[in-house]
Amino acid sequence: MTALTAAVHDPEDYSARHLSVLEGLEAVRKRPGMYIGSTDSRGLTHCMWEIIDNSVDEALGGFCGRIDVTLHADGSVSVSDDGRGIPVDVEPKSGLPGVELVMTKLHAGGKFGSGSYTASGGLHGVGASVVNALSARMDVEVDRQGHTHAMSFRRGIPGRFDAAGPDADFTAASGLEQVRKVAKKITGTRIRFWPDTQIFLKDAEIARESLLERARQTAFLVPGLTIAVRDERTEGEPAHEEEFRFDGGISEFCTFLAPDEPISDVLRIQGSGSFTETVPVLDEAGHMVPADIERRLDVDVAMRWGTGYDTNVRSFVNVIATPKGGTHINGFERALVRVINDQLRATKLLRNSDDPVIKDDTQEGLTAVVTVRLPEPQFEGQTKEILGTSAAARIVSQVVGKELREFLTSTKKAEKAKARAVLEKVVGAAKARLAARQQRETQRRKNALENSALPAKLVDCRSEGLEHSELFIVEGDSALGTAKLARDSEFQALLPIRGKILNVQKASVADMLKNAECAAILQVVGAGSGRTFDIDAARYGRIILMADADVDGAHIRCLLLTLIYRYMRPMLEAGRVYAAVPPLHRIELANPRRKRGAKPQDRYIYTYSDAELTRTLLDLEKRKIAWKDPVQRYKGLGEMDADQLAETTMDPRHRTLRRIRVEQAEEAASVFNLLMGNEVAPRRRFIQEGAQELDVARIDT
Repeated sequence: MTALTAAVHDPEDYSARHLSVLEGLEAVRKRPGMYIGSTDSRGLTHCMWEIIDNSVDEALGGFCGRIDVTLHADGSVSVSDDGRGIPVDVEPKSGLPGVELVMTKLHAGGKFGSGSYTASGGLHGVGASVVNALSARMDVEVDRQGHTHAMSFRRGIPGRFDAAGPDADFTAASGLEQVRKVAKKITGTRIRFWPDTQIFLKDAEIARESLLERARQTAFLVPGLTIAVRDERTEGEPAHEEEFRFDGGISEFCTFLAPDEPISDVLRIQGSGSFTETVPVLDEAGHMVPADIERRLDVDVAMRWGTGYDTNVRSFVNVIATPKGGTHINGFERALVRVINDQLRATKLLRNSDDPVIKDDTQEGLTAVVTVRLPEPQFEGQTKEILGTSAAARIVSQVVGKELREFLTSTKKAEKAKARAVLEKVVGAAKARLAARQQRETQRRKNALENSALPAKLVDCRSEGLEHSELFIVEGDSALGTAKLARDSEFQALLPIRGKILNVQKASVADMLKNAECAAILQVVGAGSGRTFDIDAARYGRIILMADADVDGAHIRCLLLTLIYRYMRPMLEAGRVYAAVPPLHRIELANPRRKRGAKPQDRYIYTYSDAELTRTLLDLEKRKIAWKDPVQRYKGLGEMDADQLAETTMDPRHRTLRRIRVEQAEEAASVFNLLMGNEVAPRRRFIQEGAQELDVARIDT
């Protein structure tokens, strides 16, 4: 039994000798999750970006123009830049070279109040030493002062390796060595590290797509910076290489992120503000004393509204992404709500008696990139996911509020029209939210003794179980009459629509809500619409689109799918939307062979396309089976009797359904915009190019 376990069993034996002090980087290796979040792929990726961010900070200061990132086949990662290089001279207090200092001491670097960096996410400080502590081997090369200075580390301990790779013999030793000469004007840093398998999980790896996405993002945020990525990990294939450079900055980034068509140009908002921060500093005697320091915070925002209802807001602090927001996002959202509400009241789009719009209304269809730059930002944790600097909320709110108000109150003709479109969109979002709330209040199934707000034309089912209940959206009242007799009233509900509904891709939210057919569908489903859609509140487990098997029927299905995609997308993503497959022809056999147990319907053969009809008739002719001419061709669902409709289209035992899903949301959005948008020429070109290749099996997929 150890001393510690003895202390657990005997509380009186617990004394100071049982306490331990973790020196240097031991704390990082003991509790890696405190510094990098986790020890899986996410934590490994975080380590890589800690090193890359050091180079990015050099670029922010204007000292670096290119960063190269390489994923090696042996699992190591190397990052090189052409910045100033980590200092190689000796730091007087510690007596250690600059490289060794920042790689072995947790709180040492160029960002801690020295004035070397006006804005940094984390430079040569905590991040670099943490990565070093969690690496089986780290090699550092610095080009400065006409020489290449090199140093290696093993799990945070400086020394020398006898050979390549992390398993080579290692001798602990302090200090840098000069390995070669370079031109005096050449500067830069090269770091290569091998993640420690004792720390990270076996399956931890850096995803290429994640690296490329963030490299592209960083290139957007730092105009003029080139980031090159090389992946050598795939055996037997040439290395994958990509290079990113964007001179348009976050305006170009905002356009890149936007998934929909714009209703306003990209609005660029820039400004700054100052605040006072109390920080501890060293006095002449070497004591830490509080001091008030004047800080400057720069705000740079790019934003635009689009026709969709999804919100895409990205936030950054000194080029470091803050996916969970923080005080800068709080200020941004506060300014949006305040200014837009004021302007809606001023333009009479919102009456005094109306409730003010909320944050979700103002951000419907919004794509925005919010960036701030400030020295020594206060993050909530080492992973830098949330900005905690309180003054950022006030400054961002002031800057965004001023510039946004100027845009919304502009008297310029072009800007005035776009500002009006933005305000109308926000009002439409508020109306949709209120309508969705009313729908949720009336979504509960009503019995015969209650008053129902559901459409009178709805033919509901008795079952309330979501697993089996089905809503058939039927084309036309004639088909409804037949479907009433063909359905199973226990779990199959019917909702007829009159012809072709509104094309919601072209229409505003307000126009969609005014349309009787669209409003009825949303009301019957009963789960809201757009961002307020709650799939768990849906009244039916399946939505089945049942239209004629002709061109008009295909068009109606496309219009219905457009409505579902824009305002009930979770139903598609969950695979709960289907298209019924009604037959196009019916072949009646002249002398069917009578078998024991044969049914009257066995004399009929249904086909679902002209090509299938031709193949079936040829097969019958080959088998010398006669049929009655002419072959019946269904012009619509209303031509079928109840038995035929049930057998072919509605009875779960015999029917065929096509499940409609959305695998790639952005690609689906572009297709919907192409087929259902305002641009005619691209749609005509798409139809002409694909007309000869269309297969019946691809319909509704």
